[in-house]
Amino acid sequence: MIRVNAQIELDEREIQEDFVRASGPGGQNVNKVSTAVQLRFDVARSPSLPDPVRARLITLAGRRLTRDGVLIIEAERYRSQRRNRDDALERLLALIREACEVDKPRRPTRPTLASKKRRLESKQRQGETKKLRGLKPGTDS
Repeated sequence: MIRVNAQIELDEREIQEDFVRASGPGGQNVNKVSTAVQLRFDVARSPSLPDPVRARLITLAGRRLTRDGVLIIEAERYRSQRRNRDDALERLLALIREACEVDKPRRPTRPTLASKKRRLESKQRQGETKKLRGLKPGTDS
């Protein structure tokens, strides 16, 4: 079991890892060894996730989520397979932890009387400036 936080634990069997050849640095190693990791996690059918967390995770995942509800994380940052596996798993856990955080609802506020006065005075000054632009030099109002 992989502990995400105090309430959520993932079963290792829910996570599927595929190894593919990585692009980028690595010399001859990059042509011979499959070091990049494609981690797949079925968000839609995971029994480990509570429904509110699942909904927020689907929103957070964005393009990384397939139509079937499978989250795909690709890790090819490092030259070794083990470090890429750890990186992909840590990124998955960070995403789930972020989905666990509930957004504080916004309470609408009204503008203060002072801010309304400042806005109106600013509009008045701007109007005066524009009115003066239309006058010919030497004439008043």
